[in-house]
Amino acid sequence: MFIRIFQLAFFFASLGFTTFAAARDDYPTVAIVDYVHGCMKANGETRDALQSCSCSIDVIASIVPYDRYEAAETFMSLGLQTGERGVLFRQGAVAKTAVSELRRAQAEADVRCF
Repeated sequence: MFIRIFQLAFFFASLGFTTFAAARDDYPTVAIVDYVHGCMKANGETRDALQSCSCSIDVIASIVPYDRYEAAETFMSLGLQTGERGVLFRQGAVAKTAVSELRRAQAEADVRCF
């Protein structure tokens, strides 16, 4: 009887965690690892940098949903192109809004994690 109650409790607890994870719009593992890898390249490849960079992407994920994060990263990447090809991605209103939202989230993450 006790084992059955424990199994049911575990089942309902796992449902709660699944709902929570889905509700906060989880980022794909590849996006998290890519961010942490780049962050560690910029801040040193130490255990402290790993913890700070992991904290940073968690804060960003709590502020910016993944679809807007992905759009901002795309605009930032394409904005590095020279000439007319990059102008749209640097100066467009949608691009500026997306990039500024991501930069605000990164600034908040820097305050909380570094």
